[in-house]
Amino acid sequence: MLSDLEIFAVLPASDLGRARGFYKDKLGLEPAEERPEGLIYHGKGGSSFLLYETQFAGTAQNTGMGLVTSDLDGDMTDLRSRGVEFEDYDFPGLKTENGVATYGEMRGAWFKDSEGNIVSLTEGT
Repeated sequence: MLSDLEIFAVLPASDLGRARGFYKDKLGLEPAEERPEGLIYHGKGGSSFLLYETQFAGTAQNTGMGLVTSDLDGDMTDLRSRGVEFEDYDFPGLKTENGVATYGEMRGAWFKDSEGNIVSLTEGT
């Protein structure tokens, strides 16, 4: 059934060129494929995501994609040096300090890409 299928994320961009620049310059990612429907990026373990152009980009107020790291502090330092700004949240059950939330043995941080999509960076999954 569906449990045997590959899973990938889909993120909207109102300006695909601007988004491509953000993912290259800020995150160090290059698209593996360019298709008529958008740019496809590949990650570790067969993971991937599609970045496509639409007028509805940046309207979601939830996490659109998650990245898993073994060095949250190091990756945040690197991303900050590239101009990535991490979000601070104070919700019931989730409060960040200097951009980092700790929940159990996991730690996470969130940032917005150039299109307003919320991306998480999580350690300890």
